[in-house]
Amino acid sequence: MYSEAQSCRPSGRIIGKEAQEDNATKKMTLIDVFQTGGDGGDPPECDNQYHYDDTPVVALSTGWFNNKSKCLNKITISANGRSAVAMVVDECDSTMGCDEDHDYQPPCRNNIVDASKAVWEALGVPQDQWSGMEITWSDA
Repeated sequence: MYSEAQSCRPSGRIIGKEAQEDNATKKMTLIDVFQTGGDGGDPPECDNQYHYDDTPVVALSTGWFNNKSKCLNKITISANGRSAVAMVVDECDSTMGCDEDHDYQPPCRNNIVDASKAVWEALGVPQDQWSGMEITWSDA
């Protein structure tokens, strides 16, 4: 089941919910660009550095990101009969959004792993299917 992110209100703000997350089924969402000029605007939160598309990196939704406790740790993502290891470099904010700091994007759902192109490729997912899929992940 694929669920879209929340929508911004006309005021430009949305009230998020504190993440209540577990290690059940996760969702990998749209491909994220961690390079200069990418989806989030600013460099990733963990290392304040941009990453090329061929580097396997991810952003975790707020609850999993857990106040940066996952920063620069590696996780194993499983889907499509394959596994890939990626480093956590950013948060996909589940509590705030629709403002300049969040590139005017709505908050992420509580079960999101945004992944670089390298992760999608390592999982063998055809490019025309890089829009979202169910995954599981664990600490590597």
